Amino acid sequence: MNERLAQITYESLPASVKPLADDILKVSSAALGGPYNALLRSPEMARRCFDFLDYLRFRTSVNKRLNEFAILIQARISNAQYEWWAHETIARKAGLSDAVMKDLQCCKRPVTMQEDERLVYDYCVQLSLNHRVPDALWQEAIEKMGEQAVIDLTVLSGTYVMVSMLLNATQVGIPGGGEFPLEVMDPQDIRRRLLS
Repeated sequence: MNERLAQITYESLPASVKPLADDILKVSSAALGGPYNALLRSPEMARRCFDFLDYLRFRTSVNKRLNEFAILIQARISNAQYEWWAHETIARKAGLSDAVMKDLQCCKRPVTMQEDERLVYDYCVQLSLNHRVPDALWQEAIEKMGEQAVIDLTVLSGTYVMVSMLLNATQVGIPGGGEFPLEVMDPQDIRRRLLS
């Protein structure tokens, strides 16, 4: 799989876009690579996306471990290789267990989830694969997480659908030519396995 966009360099950016690139470089694990390489081709949208992602990743009301778990769920659903690669280490540092990540990576419902992880898994998988959340699950999420966190989690999940689409459409590879961390699976197979 060849990347579809040449890598943008900092030096090639117009002066008006360099402040955004500076902000990206402060938080990106792959410099101006990953989704930013594509987003920077539309600088105004890139600025808005960056500010939005800044909230969803660093200022959200959802704790970091659960937030990163939700991102990995979307990466697995979407076969988004770079997204998984970029967030697995962050999730581990945030306290998500290797056992949970390994099951998810293998497209299995994780068997050793903590209770709050189980709730986030069920919520995100239902929302992403069925585009709905059953009433009982919604009520449980509101009672255990609170309204703000449920809304933040919902928007995070949807935003990482967009990020996955951008990465997959532009065929972003792993920096340094690293191996893909996910087996590419048929969407129907993913759906069947994650909902079981």
